[in-house]
Amino acid sequence: MKLQKTRKVRTHKSSTYCLYGGNVIDAYDSWGRPDAIISDGAYGVRGFPGDTVDESGLVEWYRPHIEAWSKAAKYSTSLWFWNTEVGWATVHPVLIANGWEYVETIVWDKGLAHIAGNVNGRTIRQMPVVSEVSVLYRRKIVLSTEDGSLPVKQWLRHEWQRSGLPLYKANVACGVKNAATRKYLTQDWLWYWPPGSAVEDMARYCMAYGKRTDRPYFSLDGVNEISASAWDDMRAKWNHRNGLTNVWTRPPLANSERLKRENHSKSVHFNQKPLEFMERQILATTDAGDIVWEPFGGLCSASVAAIQTGRYPFAAECIEEFERLALERLDDATTRRGDMEDAG
Repeated sequence: MKLQKTRKVRTHKSSTYCLYGGNVIDAYDSWGRPDAIISDGAYGVRGFPGDTVDESGLVEWYRPHIEAWSKAAKYSTSLWFWNTEVGWATVHPVLIANGWEYVETIVWDKGLAHIAGNVNGRTIRQMPVVSEVSVLYRRKIVLSTEDGSLPVKQWLRHEWQRSGLPLYKANVACGVKNAATRKYLTQDWLWYWPPGSAVEDMARYCMAYGKRTDRPYFSLDGVNEISASAWDDMRAKWNHRNGLTNVWTRPPLANSERLKRENHSKSVHFNQKPLEFMERQILATTDAGDIVWEPFGGLCSASVAAIQTGRYPFAAECIEEFERLALERLDDATTRRGDMEDAG
């Protein structure tokens, strides 16, 4: 990630994107808070200038970035972490230590075409690798109490119990038969994130019938009363698409899909991601108008997908050739989006 001494740092900003031409560490503080982060950085395979030689260097490579993501993230921010299986496993403890919770692993099955002609069956001593992973994380939400902090599930029950009211009264507060005690306040695997309206109802009921307190029940900051919208805003977004699983099968980009150098003989970026994959991740975890971070832009495929889906991307790239090509792609995506809006 070190830049050459002669590197000129530039920021390209428009109504549809912000691209920082330099080390992203210097840009984070100027970016809007992210609703989603799509990380496609070092893999430990010497894939670009600044990548590590193997996975052993990935922890220190990613640590300052993960710390910056954690500082800027909202409770509702989602993170997609692209890497090899061993690269992700190596960095996973750092993500956990910085307040990210594992959700699931997406496996990109590139198929046999990925290894055709590249494997010697007489000498290979393992199964050929045709996969890459993208791992979804969300923020671990820990909320304060008068006695310390608790995870959300334990915090909800704690807030009801400190009112001194029996648990079954939570059903009365929410106007339900048994959902409050069976789902919202339970501590077993049946626990379900309650809608904001239910939390607001429980807080109002506790304030009216529970023990008198100077600390409002279910208050997020210990001072102000909870609102349904404030509670709902903490939950990470998920826009479900039926039929889509955690295994995505399609060949690597080839032919006209890949960006080539001027002589058309060699790809610019050996690990260019399919736009359709980036669109899936953005559509699943953000809404129109949301902010998407792409810290390690490369050719900025995630940012292109963000523009095409009506989100606002912040991206960075420190290699000048990639920056130039990314800027062209972002401008082209902006033009296409404008044409679609005019036609629609």
